[in-house]
Amino acid sequence: MVLQKVPWLTVSGYGAHIKSTPTQLIIQRKGEIQNYPLRSVHHLVIAGGHTIHTSVIINLLKAGGAISFLDQDSNPVGFLNPPLRHPDEEIKAIQKLAPAHRYALAIATAAIRARILRVERLGEGSGREILYKGELEFLHTSFKEMEFLVKLDEVRRLFTLTGDMYYEILSRTLPPELGFRRRTRRPHQDPVNAMLSFGYAMLFSQCMRAVLGANLDPDLGMLHEGTGSFVYDLIEPLKPGMVDDVVLEIARKGLLDGDYEYGDRRCHLSEGLIERLLARLYSSVRGEEIDDMVARFRDSLLGGRLFSISPGDAASQ
Repeated sequence: MVLQKVPWLTVSGYGAHIKSTPTQLIIQRKGEIQNYPLRSVHHLVIAGGHTIHTSVIINLLKAGGAISFLDQDSNPVGFLNPPLRHPDEEIKAIQKLAPAHRYALAIATAAIRARILRVERLGEGSGREILYKGELEFLHTSFKEMEFLVKLDEVRRLFTLTGDMYYEILSRTLPPELGFRRRTRRPHQDPVNAMLSFGYAMLFSQCMRAVLGANLDPDLGMLHEGTGSFVYDLIEPLKPGMVDDVVLEIARKGLLDGDYEYGDRRCHLSEGLIERLLARLYSSVRGEEIDDMVARFRDSLLGGRLFSISPGDAASQ
């Protein structure tokens, strides 16, 4: 079932039929039909396997909406955005020449700060010791040492190391029967990693919309490399506050029978669990903060000002 009155509209799972008239988006699934005024759908996220009519793509893009496509493992695989009214290739040219180390450092530092904040809060709220000796000190030391790293590879290496430690610490706060030990590559074998990937895909889609709207190139990353690398850069500091908190809370409260199952060498989330997850993500993934961060990056490029990620970007409200 697709939820209404949300910042973006998500069709997940399998088997939905998505159609459109010039004024209405129509989603038919399991005998139920839901209609949405086309101009109210600013961003349609399609996750999984569904049937979509070309009328949806044509009418939604004409109405100014965007469409994100995710595969069954929550990998972002495509994005359609309406043609920009004022395309500006000069901005992309400036982005290509931007000092990668400076921006990667700002992003990595903000991400580590957000991870430290989450770990400290988890330690205070769990009522038990979740940290091994020296772990928190290592994270704080890594945060302080970031500004002294002069090579981009060093920044990436320390960022990855603190990330591995962060997820391992998170695993100690969850029921062991869920099988989450660390962050893994897709396809995932446990529900927590699957939920994290789903949440990150929602965050990625929202950030991609903002990046394209600002005429920035989503593939010119600083901390990451490859397709969508710049978007992956920007969401790193946002993950702990906008996604991790939600997933951890759902997992700690306990998953119900039938919330997930194993098959095809991967863990499948049920439609009911995805709906619960989406209901929380709709409020935690705050589009206005994403838009503001992207705007500050653009202003930094054009004005030569220092780019920084404010504590509000990485903190949960």
